[in-house]
Amino acid sequence: MDTTNETVATMPRINEPAPAFNAPTTHGNKTLEDYKGKWLILFSHPADFTPVCTTEFMGFANHYDEFQALNTELLGLSIDSHYSHIAWVRNIKEKFGMDIQFPIIADLSMEVAKAYGMIHPGAADTSAVRATFVIDPEGVMRAMVYYPMSNGRSIAEFVRLVKALQTSDANGVATPENWQPGEKVIVPPPASTQEAQERVEAGYECTDWYFCKKDL
Repeated sequence: MDTTNETVATMPRINEPAPAFNAPTTHGNKTLEDYKGKWLILFSHPADFTPVCTTEFMGFANHYDEFQALNTELLGLSIDSHYSHIAWVRNIKEKFGMDIQFPIIADLSMEVAKAYGMIHPGAADTSAVRATFVIDPEGVMRAMVYYPMSNGRSIAEFVRLVKALQTSDANGVATPENWQPGEKVIVPPPASTQEAQERVEAGYECTDWYFCKKDL
């Protein structure tokens, strides 16, 4: 049976409400509504007690204070049991001296993983791929990034991405490739010839009528 359409239908979409969830975690039951008013990074990993996933969890833990300063919470997930998560967190503390300060969803039913399109049969039938979702304070999906089983994520990139999204929201601008706070931002392209002329005369740093930058 062709399940292509079914798979697409379960995938979340950018700028639409993120799928609601109600799930057990290592910090008690959590729902999407619990994160109202905060940014949320929901990320999945294939399995507990695996080396690449362990490095990623320690990476998120290393950046935890930065995320907190950005009004951003972290929430992990894998298709492992509640007890497996607890044992893994304790193992990371014992073997690596690292505290995992954020909760991890135990998704044995795969309900959350399926709602968020984390299950990719081409990668594994019973594990969630390395998916990362950035959800804004209104519960709207703002970014989605998927990685293969074999390669870990750059956690610093998600710190940068949240900063960029917050800057765009606050100032009505876009940000260029690898933008960092303090650098020039991109002025949205004009929608008419009159706006194009005004843009060139506005004093921005313009390479051409459609490509202008400015300082914040």
